[in-house]
Amino acid sequence: MRTVLHQLGRYKKDTFLCMGLTTLEVVMEILLPFITAIIIDQGLEAAQLPVVYRFGALMVIMALLSLLFGALAGKFAASASAGFAANLREAIYGNIQTFSFSNIDKFSVPGLVTRMTTDITNVQNAFMMIIRVAVRVPLMLIFSYAMCVYINLRLSLTFLIAVVFLIVVLGGIMLVTLRIFNEVFQRYDDLNASVQENISAIRVVKAFVREGHEDGKFSRASSNLYRLFVKAEGLLAFNSPAMMVAVYFCIIMVSWLGAQSIVIGEMSTGDLTSLFSYVMNLLMSLMMLSMVVVMISMSMASIRRIGQVLDEVPDLKEPEQPVFEVADGSIDFDHVSFSYKRGSGKNALSDIDLHIKSGETIGIIGGTGSGKSSLVNLICRLYDVDQGCIKVGGVDVRRYDMEALRNQVAVVLQKNTLFSGTILDNLRWGKPDATLEECQAACRAACADEFIDRFPDGYETRIERGGNNVSGGQKQRLCIARALLKKPKVLILDDSTSAVDTATDAKIRKAFAEKIPGTTKIIIAQRVSSVETADRILVLDNGRIDAFDTHENLLKSNAIYQEIYESQVKGGGDFDQPA
Repeated sequence: MRTVLHQLGRYKKDTFLCMGLTTLEVVMEILLPFITAIIIDQGLEAAQLPVVYRFGALMVIMALLSLLFGALAGKFAASASAGFAANLREAIYGNIQTFSFSNIDKFSVPGLVTRMTTDITNVQNAFMMIIRVAVRVPLMLIFSYAMCVYINLRLSLTFLIAVVFLIVVLGGIMLVTLRIFNEVFQRYDDLNASVQENISAIRVVKAFVREGHEDGKFSRASSNLYRLFVKAEGLLAFNSPAMMVAVYFCIIMVSWLGAQSIVIGEMSTGDLTSLFSYVMNLLMSLMMLSMVVVMISMSMASIRRIGQVLDEVPDLKEPEQPVFEVADGSIDFDHVSFSYKRGSGKNALSDIDLHIKSGETIGIIGGTGSGKSSLVNLICRLYDVDQGCIKVGGVDVRRYDMEALRNQVAVVLQKNTLFSGTILDNLRWGKPDATLEECQAACRAACADEFIDRFPDGYETRIERGGNNVSGGQKQRLCIARALLKKPKVLILDDSTSAVDTATDAKIRKAFAEKIPGTTKIIIAQRVSSVETADRILVLDNGRIDAFDTHENLLKSNAIYQEIYESQVKGGGDFDQPA
């Protein structure tokens, strides 16, 4: 709770102004029935029109003041709650940007989306209700009951029966609905996950004619939400009948006992009229209080979920005295072991001892799950090692400023992402101030100029969200060009030419050898033709180094490499390679 409220920031002033103005609004409203009693007793019954005029004008002024205070309180409540929600979104988004991959792995994408949308909206609504209604209601309860006691102590005691009845009934309803709402927000994650998965994979869904299956999956998630909301709202529906029972009980008791008090002269007609007003204020305040409790109950689950993200501490920390310069592209793995869950005993990499010279081209090959991607993720410090150390340019990667390290270690993933904007906008992710000539040179090296020149708008061609209007191979080449713009000392291609044909793949590798000879190039590939020209090839098997040698030597001595080579080349070669 403290973590979440800390995000209120500069909107504290609006919050306290809202609470202060709400208090003044309540004071005005509480005094109105009291003035009404004076008008009835001292003005109407005594036939004193000056008293009626004088106190009538006072009532009008007080009503206008109450209206003004209420309007201003509403304005500041809206400003404070909307600003609070905006600060929360920015804080969550900002904290997510600092997460390492291991932090992100703890939260699902739909869960993070739900926290930044539904959960924050719940907290925003609850916060507005708290600073507006939760301030108004207790004051109204206290002042109304105090006025009831002032007017007639005996009658005011009967109200306690209605108050106790409402507290018991409404309290029981709240306890049950709180548990239901906790489950509701977990179901929201399932619903968002179903929507996100379906939309992101809509081509696969349609290709396999699985629309019916996806509809059923979404319907089940939606039905679970429906069932829980109906259950919760069905219980909350008892609030109104309970309220009406209390209201009618109080009206009957006040009418009966009040009439007796008037007859025997213990109370005036004006006092009875104002007493009715205070009774209604008191009971309506209890009803509003129940709604506040419902909203707070709903928001508590959201607050816990938001707090989980805000309290998450990034696993990767900047060193106290960071190194900002990467000397060269040499890479050394000194007996490195790594697991995605520390202490689980399931290592993704075990005892990796590897030394790469600056400017070398290294191929990495191995079966699925052999640890290829895990290996390169450690070089740019997307994760930290469990044992051993990794050095780039002769310095442990944990001693570098992370931004400086990642600017010099460029990674191109197989499923890299393009963002909405022009081709130039996407290329300049690699270098924000890159000129058109630099972008064109990078695209030539990545063989991306071949298709860009065919677009009517060339480099100003608009890329749709996620790069949906370009092919997989075109997307990969643009991502390679984007990485080349950084002019890194280490370039990692994580199976990032899998969607291009063999001839283009060869052109890209030739361009690398000619244009960036001093850059260390690490190429992860599934096909031998992509790595056979590398200086050395690393064969991984089950997270361990099986062999590290040239293509010719591996063909003579390594069984795994021989098997991969024979299955691809002697079995007919790559599908797009000339016979």
